[in-house]
Amino acid sequence: MTRLLLLAFALSNLAVSKTVNYKWDISWVTAAPDGFSRPVIGINGQWPCPQIDVETGDRLVVEVYNGLGNQSTGLHWHGMFQNGTGYMDGTTGVTQCPIPPGHSLTYDFVIDQVGSYWYHSHNLGQYPDGLWGPLIVHDPKFPYAHEVDGEFTLTLTDWYHQQIPDLLAVYESTKNEAGNSGDEPTPDSALVNGATNTKFKVEPNKTYLVHIICVGNFPGHAFLFNDHNMTVVEVDGVYTQKVEVGNQNVRIATGQRMSVLITTKNDTSKNYAFWDTMDINMMFFDEGRDPPANFNPNVTAWLVYNESAPLPDPPTIYGFNFVDDVNFVPYDLAPVLEPVDHQIIMDVNVGSINGISRFTINNGTYLQQKVPSLYTALSVGDKYSSNPLVYGSVNPFVLKHNEVVEIVVNDYHQNLHPFHLHGHKFQVLERTAPNGGYFTGTYGNFSKTPIRRDTIMVQNGGHMVIRFRADNPDMSSPPVSSYHY
Repeated sequence: MTRLLLLAFALSNLAVSKTVNYKWDISWVTAAPDGFSRPVIGINGQWPCPQIDVETGDRLVVEVYNGLGNQSTGLHWHGMFQNGTGYMDGTTGVTQCPIPPGHSLTYDFVIDQVGSYWYHSHNLGQYPDGLWGPLIVHDPKFPYAHEVDGEFTLTLTDWYHQQIPDLLAVYESTKNEAGNSGDEPTPDSALVNGATNTKFKVEPNKTYLVHIICVGNFPGHAFLFNDHNMTVVEVDGVYTQKVEVGNQNVRIATGQRMSVLITTKNDTSKNYAFWDTMDINMMFFDEGRDPPANFNPNVTAWLVYNESAPLPDPPTIYGFNFVDDVNFVPYDLAPVLEPVDHQIIMDVNVGSINGISRFTINNGTYLQQKVPSLYTALSVGDKYSSNPLVYGSVNPFVLKHNEVVEIVVNDYHQNLHPFHLHGHKFQVLERTAPNGGYFTGTYGNFSKTPIRRDTIMVQNGGHMVIRFRADNPDMSSPPVSSYHY
């Protein structure tokens, strides 16, 4: 009888899971999200690119045709573990060659995670030119499901009127170094859901689960729903104990995701602003420069209760008191990983290479490999795959399977930096405030149940300490895990 029950349970699980198919033609389209018309990279002739909605356990199959004509491409599934399917990660130069113009590649993998993710090109600077979209994994066992009446997705990004290849040519030039101190290009505007006038239709006295995804190129974002409280329940696909934001503020870094609950008012007489701002400290003041005249880092969207009522002006914000996401607690209360088997210390800085400022890790720059790292690992065989030298000048770190790995990042640059780890979620043990000092070998009073996520912002003049278990090997024999940020 027990065997029959187990078999029936297994068959019921198979019946619930499904295959979700997409057939995409990636090509240039014309869009004017802030009123300025320019070429952007869209899918099937549309931009913004579509949201993918799946349930945990589903198989996702996306057939991608490169119709760009003048650029190779590929798609990375940001935050997906790809456990056993590392070759589907979509990371050009690491797990695959780019898809040439006129050719196709099918991404095919099972999703065994939950929460908020996104997909984007990992080739050249294509995702700031538009090649990105949300990927939401719905979970029938979501712990706060009984409170939710509806849900919607909200993306935040900086936007540029020039195409990224042109901006990169100027940014990575000796002329920019000499005349502009090597500073990054300045965004022309901020967008919410790929627009400057986005509206979210809501009903009164309802609780909404809002998936917030920062798909930006450079600055982080701070945001709020005017006169509506937010309760954080998920970050980067990890459910959290509830965090009531209250009178504090929330910010999000490039690549990060956050899900919040908001409860609407029992009144339809007026509408309310959603306000977002790009981090002007990160773009300007931390780099010792002033914003250009008339620069606007803000964008407004609206919660629409009543389509006949006016859309209000955004609120006036005089200062910020941010919630520290390092203090979030995972819903499952997973304990801190101990003991540490392998510690890696990364010193992040800027160095001058041939008269151009380049970011460095441990005084080394990243030089694009000619052969994807995964292909190298497979082709050199067991004898050499654990030797970092075979992978080229890509700052490789080779780990043993199932090690507990601790990474310390010291940010010697004068600005903040987001870091994203593929294939895993890491525990965040500590992160200093700006100019909080570098790692000395001793730890602060970190949580015994630290928050997990896959993307974190490191403060300038400070450091962070993260840990993860290397349980997602790129090869089966011997088990080797290679990671990049």
